[in-house]
Amino acid sequence: YTIVLIYIPSERIMMMMQDVWNQLGPAIATIMFAWTMYLNYFPHELRGHLRRYTDKLVSYIYPYIHITFHEYETDGWFERSKAYVAIERYLSKNSSIQAKRLKATVVKDGQSLVLSMDDHEEVTDDYEGAKVWWISNLKEANRPTFAWYAKEDENRYFKLKFHRKNRDLITISYLKYVLDEGKAISVRERQRKLYTNNKGSDGGFGGYNRRMWSQVVFEHPSTFDTLAMEPNKKQEIMDDLETFSKSKDYYAKIGKAWKRGYLLYGPPGTGKSSMIAAMANFLQYDVYDLELTAVKDNTELRKLLIDTTSKSIIVIEDIDCSLDLTGQRKPKKEREKDEKVEKDAIKEELKKAGEEKKQSEVTLSGLLNFIDGLWSAIGGERLIVFTTNFVEKLDPALIRRGRMDKHIELSYCCFESFKVLANNYLDVTSHDDYFPEIHHLLGETNITPADVAESLMPKSSKENADTCLERLIKAIETAKVEAKLKAEEEKEEKEKEENENEKKKKEAAAAEEAKRADDVNENGTSMETTSVKEKPESDGAKENGKSEIVKD
Repeated sequence: YTIVLIYIPSERIMMMMQDVWNQLGPAIATIMFAWTMYLNYFPHELRGHLRRYTDKLVSYIYPYIHITFHEYETDGWFERSKAYVAIERYLSKNSSIQAKRLKATVVKDGQSLVLSMDDHEEVTDDYEGAKVWWISNLKEANRPTFAWYAKEDENRYFKLKFHRKNRDLITISYLKYVLDEGKAISVRERQRKLYTNNKGSDGGFGGYNRRMWSQVVFEHPSTFDTLAMEPNKKQEIMDDLETFSKSKDYYAKIGKAWKRGYLLYGPPGTGKSSMIAAMANFLQYDVYDLELTAVKDNTELRKLLIDTTSKSIIVIEDIDCSLDLTGQRKPKKEREKDEKVEKDAIKEELKKAGEEKKQSEVTLSGLLNFIDGLWSAIGGERLIVFTTNFVEKLDPALIRRGRMDKHIELSYCCFESFKVLANNYLDVTSHDDYFPEIHHLLGETNITPADVAESLMPKSSKENADTCLERLIKAIETAKVEAKLKAEEEKEEKEKEENENEKKKKEAAAAEEAKRADDVNENGTSMETTSVKEKPESDGAKENGKSEIVKD
């Protein structure tokens, strides 16, 4: 090998650079002059054609394809594009490694930090051997404006760049993978919320600036592990929920909206609210607590449904007490009579109170349409849960299958439920001295899980498991005695009521018999009077007959 070293003096280099700059300066000036003339004098009608043909010419040379994803869509009613949000979450894992300038976002009530690339940053990604580039850009407004929404001030967007030979792979497979993965990351890292509907009223600008729901962070600790329920029944509910969450394609195949209804019923204190919280924690869903008495009418009820998101549980607790929805299927005349009496009573109360109060106009028909009407299919992946203490009071049309698909009875505490509570509250799984007696007592006595839990909870640091179990036994024995006394009182009241009814029946029968006797007496008197009136006439006839005989 021969190595040749060429020495060029520094003066020579400086002269060469000066010649380059001398030639580059006029070229740049010429380009700027031509660009200024183009902007000022070239017709706008022809610019589109020129741009189109220029891009077409460049495409023969430039081998890359660009796809743009804007932060706000033109028809999104000022909502961030779901595709943009999904891409942002997907790129967060690469941004923290590759990008030099990052943006930090706090999620889950400050418990975790999400890093995403800042504006004008670029990261790369590989998918099945194909390399792609993601660029984050920001287009600012040309002039200062007063905007109600951020999208009028600036426009952020992601630009995807890839080689044209990978067009099918990127557009068919990669983009779907990015969106699905981004949505999954958002669900895992999102801060779940508990919503409640605001009181129906007309706000400014026709009410459009009024938020339909108020929200707080959902932090309820209840899980299926802490629920006092039979293990087999608990597992059945968990399997049902898991199957539903994975059945998007199946629901589309059978032509049904991706939703499911649950009816939770049973005595107070049996864990209906805890069951709802456990369902939400199991599926990682938000919870919308709908207060029907605060809903103005059926139209507002529909708007509330539209304003909910997917992956959520819509809850109406104590639906038998929320509104009078049970008597709307009575005969028309009877219903109108009841409504008139109720309205008159309400008017009297309002007059006495000296104030007007708007009543909810939600009807049974509106609620049924809310559950499984055309609007119920919006969003998808929702659970609708009703709770009630008296399932027999509800209209059968409201709780039939197809609306409330699964009915779950939450009853009194059994021994299996007690063992769950004992493990949760006392870390005790068995006890030879107390468990057999408790098993026997629970088989004879109705006591709610809430009452059992209250007895098992230590009231001071000095109390141990034995103390709490003894207190529970006393509570169950007391409940047994009270139930016996209550049963005897109810029996006495029932016998008293039956005796009163029997007495009333006898009195009514006696009154009917007396009335019948009076009617008979009245009829007999009238017949005697009639016979007395007819008797003189017959005597007169006899006398006339005698006179006729004498005359003859």
